[in-house]
Order: sequence, then structure tokens, then C-alpha cells
Amino acid sequence: MTEVLHSVVSLYLAFELSNTNWKLAFSTGGKIRLVNVPAGAQARVLEAVAVAKKKLGLPPDAPVYSCYEAGRDGFWIHRWLATQHITNLVVDPASIAVNRRQRRAKTDRLDAELLMRQLLRHYREPESVVWKVVRVPSVAEEDQRRVHRERERLVAERTGHVNRIRALLVLHGIRIPRLKRMVLEEVRDWAGQSLTPQLQAELQREVTRWELVEQQLRALQQLQKDRLAAPQTPAEQQARRLMRLYSLGPISAWTLSHEFFSWRQFRNRRQVGALAGLTGTPYDSGGSRREQGISKAGNARVRTLAIELAWGWLRFQPNSALSVWFKKRFGAGTARQRRVGIVALARKLLVALWKFLDHAEVPAGARMRAA
Repeated sequence: MTEVLHSVVSLYLAFELSNTNWKLAFSTGGKIRLVNVPAGAQARVLEAVAVAKKKLGLPPDAPVYSCYEAGRDGFWIHRWLATQHITNLVVDPASIAVNRRQRRAKTDRLDAELLMRQLLRHYREPESVVWKVVRVPSVAEEDQRRVHRERERLVAERTGHVNRIRALLVLHGIRIPRLKRMVLEEVRDWAGQSLTPQLQAELQREVTRWELVEQQLRALQQLQKDRLAAPQTPAEQQARRLMRLYSLGPISAWTLSHEFFSWRQFRNRRQVGALAGLTGTPYDSGGSRREQGISKAGNARVRTLAIELAWGWLRFQPNSALSVWFKKRFGAGTARQRRVGIVALARKLLVALWKFLDHAEVPAGARMRAA
């Protein structure tokens, strides 16, 4: 019944998004009809849908099923389509299968047609795995990520400014250990001469931008501190709970809760490892068996943080069961074996933190801070 409903009275719509134009692919299961509209032109999209229904012989109230690839446009299109009673899917672009036998032609028309064929398969072959659908966060959940993501960008900007200042100084034989104590008027080059006017002006502009980034970073850190002192949202409450474990500070706890744990419902430990991209990818074909390493298919931000936390866990939780397991398994190994082992520890640590938050199960042997 579902197949008949989708194939007879439903309209399928695939978006191929770009910065200037959107290519819309329409179909009822047969021939694909393509239409171009300006990017972001909501009224033109609705007009194109109405025209497509008319040309394809569908009633005005026929249901519409759409999809587009996750990317720079984010989720606002998905939310707008929901207000227009259009059932939409946001698709992970990396999960769409392509032909690898030859060099593939790539145009917006071909991509739109490929999306349409996959969309039809998704609804007509529900038992087959066609692609991976992205879970769309709520507006509030997406907004909560802004703080720690902005902080990451500011830290990168700060590093860039500091490196540029040091590079300009080294270019003239100057090495200053503590830049914050630097007074440009007192700096002397390799010959004991004052800095040239243009060099001093460029350094002053770099220092000004650096100080602005530092000011914004301090403001964000104070914001996080205030919110953790009096948590209001579930993510902030989770971050406060994570901070009870030694080795987790406000920055790591905040990022894990807002980016990972607070808006996803995990059913088992495999899902925790998979979302972080820390699951193994075995190669077992015929007589060849080997491990290809972790998949890296999940959240790169969480994966990097988990590995950093794993090293910190060994330092601040040396008597925990996880640390004892690592030392027994990899402690006597080579540096490469320990690097491989730390990835396994990171996966186990994420699972332990999930159990700690969802099931109040304290990691075995872990030290806790006072509530």
C-alpha cells in the first residue's frame, strides 16, 4: 500500500543547492523534470512545486517528499519545508554511492538526477540502505553549539596572530619569550636599532587584533563559567555532572555535552563509538584479514576531544579500571602501539561517560569531585 501511495499520488523533489541557483528535480517515479530557481527564493520553489503537480497530473493537495544534501545552507531549508507540509530528508553527502569504475562526470543536473533516483529508492525499497539521513537538531539545540564552536575559531585566530607577530620579529633577529610583556617602542633588532616605521605599524595592528581576540575569548569563558555555575538547559546540567569527574574541565565537559550527549539518544555503546568515528573498519575477504583503523565517519570535533581526554584520563585517573586496562595492554608497547591503544581507550571512555550520564554508572575506580 505504501509503495502504491508513493508511486501514484506523490510528488518527489530533490534539491541541488548552490550559492546562486537551486536546481529542482521533480518526478512521480518516471521521467525527471528539472527546474532552476534563484537560491533562497522560497516563493519560486512553491510555484515550481505547484506547476510540477499540474504538469505531472497530480492534485494540488498531493503529498510532496523532498531531500537535499547537508552542507553550507544548514537546516533552515528543512525547517521551512516542514512549515509547507513537505516531508524532507537531509542526506549525508558522503553516504551517497557513486560509480567508481571510471572518472565520473559531475554537474548540477547529474547530481540532481542522482539525488532523485536515490530518493525514489529510499521510499520504494525501505529494506535497502540507500544513504544516511542526518538527524536535524532543534533550533535551540543548534543554537547551544555556537559558544564552543566560536571559541574554537577564536583560539585558531589567536594562534595565527601570535605566529604572525613572532614571524615578523624573527625576520629581524628578534626573539621575545613573553609577547604579552612586549613594548614595541623598546624592541630592538639584531643590530640594536629601533624597528622601522612600517614594521612597527604592522606589528601594532597585529597586536591590536590579537588583543581583541583575547578579549572575546575571555568573554566567552566567563559566559561558560556563569552558565555552569547555574545550569538551566539539559546540556548545561550534563556538563556540570561531567565536571565531577577528575580530568574533565569546563571546556571539555561543555563541548561533550552540547556537541554529543545532550541531543542524541544512544541505544548502545556501538552507536556512541560510531557517532564519534572511533569504530574499527575490518577488512575480511577470502584469506586476507586485517584492521584498517578507525572509520573517522563521525563527529571530528568529538573524536579529537575524546583522544585528548584519554591522555588526560591516564594522568588524572591512574587507578581507574580504564587506566589499568590501558597500562596492562599497551603500557609496555612501542610508541605506535600506545597511540593505537589511546584510540581504543578514547572509545571506551566515551562509552563510560555515556553510561555515567544516562545510567548514573560511575566509571570503575574513577575519582570524583564533590557535588
